[in-house]
Amino acid sequence: MKQLFLLAALICFGMAAIKFCTARMKPNNAAPKRRVDLSPEEAKARMEANPDLILLDVRTQEEYDDGHIPGAVCLPSDMIEEGMPFSFDKDAEILLYCHSDKRSAEAASRLRAMGYTNVSDIGCILDWPYETTTD
Repeated sequence: MKQLFLLAALICFGMAAIKFCTARMKPNNAAPKRRVDLSPEEAKARMEANPDLILLDVRTQEEYDDGHIPGAVCLPSDMIEEGMPFSFDKDAEILLYCHSDKRSAEAASRLRAMGYTNVSDIGCILDWPYETTTD
């Protein structure tokens, strides 16, 4: 009888340990949110502190026309390459954003590979809590 009780207690303890461990595990299908270089608050402060800062909207012209951050220049991410239509000083402060973080991350990476030294990805216009414009 004592052995049966110990066996039942061991099974219960094992089941509780398995349940506890699996409840603390993160689901594998949840993609972590990519960390941008600057938060909207940090980006806004940089924009206010540096009037020469270059703010690039790397979405399409149509997306830009639907609404963008004031002062932004539309330069679609697929145009960012050697010999692009705009050239900037390699040390100029450049902030980039797009619709959902992907294009701005890729564009920032390409600019860095081209030798630009002060590039920051501010992520997604959907996260921008400040004014936008269609002008």
